[in-house]
Amino acid sequence: LGLSGPPGAGKSTFIECFGKMLTERNHKVSVLAVDPSSSTSGGSLLGDKTRMTELSRDMNAYIRPSPTSGTLGGVTRTTNEAILLCEGGGYDVVLVETVGVGQSEFAVADMVDMFILLLPPAGGDELQGIKRGIIEMADLVAINKADGDLVVPARRIQAEYISAMKLLRKRSKVWRPKV
Repeated sequence: LGLSGPPGAGKSTFIECFGKMLTERNHKVSVLAVDPSSSTSGGSLLGDKTRMTELSRDMNAYIRPSPTSGTLGGVTRTTNEAILLCEGGGYDVVLVETVGVGQSEFAVADMVDMFILLLPPAGGDELQGIKRGIIEMADLVAINKADGDLVVPARRIQAEYISAMKLLRKRSKVWRPKV
């Protein structure tokens, strides 16, 4: 599964909860988390592992943060190979968390079985849903953080994305993207 979304959408939190659920069901889960690299120093924070403390201690989970090192598209130059290595190593679920910024960070969509776009409610311009790019590549759009005071904005953005998705050309004859 490839996961992307804007900063603050809850990608790491979602992955940790989903990953723990999978390991509790006897799956071996690998997480490949991609972090942006500095254009000046070339360094990366690689902090996703620290945000997934429970999952990082799980013996049935593996978390590998990697820097983009200037590669565009939200992944690293070797993400596809890393997916294959994880599968070869016995991990039956591989989650790839992209850098997650912008509307062109969807290179992972061609590397995975399902590409999930996580969005926070009240995340800005409602017309983002009809822009080309990342939206038309998503197999699933998940509105995250949809609780408490954000229930109403979450329902509104869900309806807007459902409408927007109808305007996009389908990538598959058998799967219709869900929101």
